[in-house]
Amino acid sequence: MQSEWKSPANNPAQDIPDNSDSGHHSSATSGSNNPQDEKNLARQRGLGYPDSKAVDVSSVPVPSEFDVYGNEEHADVKYRTMVWWKAAALMLAETVSLGILSIPSVFASVGMVAGCFLVIGLGIIATASGYVIGSFKLRYPHVHNMADAGEVLGGRIGREVLGAAQVVFMVFLCGSHVLTGMIAFDTITNGASCSVVWAVVTAAICFIFTVPRTLNGISYLSVVSFISILAAVLITMIGVGIKGHQGTIAITTNLNFANGFLAVTDIIFAYSGHVAFFTFISEMQKPEDFPKALFFLQISDTILYVVVGVVVYAYAGPNTVSPALGNTGPTLSKIAYGIALPTIIIAGTINGHVCSKLVYIRIFRRNGKTSRHMTSNSFTGWGTWILISFVIWALAFIIAELIPFFNDLLSVISSLFASWFTYGISGIFWFHLTTRTDRRGRKLETLFWGFIVVMGAFIMVAGMYASIVGIINGYKSGGFPGPFSCSNRAN
Repeated sequence: MQSEWKSPANNPAQDIPDNSDSGHHSSATSGSNNPQDEKNLARQRGLGYPDSKAVDVSSVPVPSEFDVYGNEEHADVKYRTMVWWKAAALMLAETVSLGILSIPSVFASVGMVAGCFLVIGLGIIATASGYVIGSFKLRYPHVHNMADAGEVLGGRIGREVLGAAQVVFMVFLCGSHVLTGMIAFDTITNGASCSVVWAVVTAAICFIFTVPRTLNGISYLSVVSFISILAAVLITMIGVGIKGHQGTIAITTNLNFANGFLAVTDIIFAYSGHVAFFTFISEMQKPEDFPKALFFLQISDTILYVVVGVVVYAYAGPNTVSPALGNTGPTLSKIAYGIALPTIIIAGTINGHVCSKLVYIRIFRRNGKTSRHMTSNSFTGWGTWILISFVIWALAFIIAELIPFFNDLLSVISSLFASWFTYGISGIFWFHLTTRTDRRGRKLETLFWGFIVVMGAFIMVAGMYASIVGIINGYKSGGFPGPFSCSNRAN
């Protein structure tokens, strides 16, 4: 990779003078206003800028501050508190929670061999793309989200486009958690109440858990989330084993393009946690430790996806349903969903928190200066945070009711957003980080990342086509309930 992971020689929040009464710091150094001097000082301090031999330093924009949260020495609310394993727990909880529930149906669609190949292959690529996101963050320490990255790539237009896309993507992710929670409650209670009520309950619980303003506390809940989903899928695998083989399994299958690509988008969704990586790294004590969290995530989720996909499909056969917890008998299905409720809630909370944080930062950071409300317990700071979180979960509830079908909702999300945030955008980051001169000596890497950019564009177009066809066919067959319907969603 172009950017080398280096431990900062000093803490930028301490080294760079504080020139503001509002608690933020700027990149002004020793009274110098020369941008070149600032760049040289930043490189000397090891703040993620590339070596001058690899990159033309004059082309590297200097962020107006080295850290989005400013100097936290005297802050009431401290954000940069996570060690790497807490970041790994957050990433694992956010990524695995819903993604794993659609994997067995993917194997039922494409066959055992293609399922394993796609899960492992896309997992390896997701590892590489995640590493590039971390490298980009170290190069530009002020980047907190995709909007900031968009500004580095394309100025104000890039900031607005990627920022809006990230917010919409994460609201849709929250909507998928509300939908899954609704399915879980309907399954557990045998549809004892109107399903809309369960959607409201899920959204309300997620909103309450989103109220804390830092990720450090949520990281402990992430451990609970991972144990929850792991126990739920273990019960599912035991349940399908007890039921015995429900049909023959296919090594390969013959599918039309739309159905086959819908399965691919489900796998892409299972690796869609990259959209939150910038925010996670921003709240780490040592951002240079991010690769440890990344590799832990990618090794764990890839192994889990393969094992669960193979085992559940091997027993459930062509009748495999999604979410996967519905493949057991009625009693075990209720137990599995009950145990999975913590991960449905907590993982949804993580997505809601990251989305809220993006909007919150946008409001309280202007022209590189951080408002005191971001790091204080002021009424304005807390009131704004709570209002943003409430709006996001209200929108998530509406989305869950308007698009009440699990796999097709995941396909829409994957096609429009995960195709870029997990894959395509990392290729663009790589080309931005690597000079033309350096690329001449790295032809294979250049071809690989060029392919990743094209792959992101292809997935978006082909995935949307497949999703639209699938939704149309679902409504024609009467398989989907109407919006805001009280019908039982248990599977």
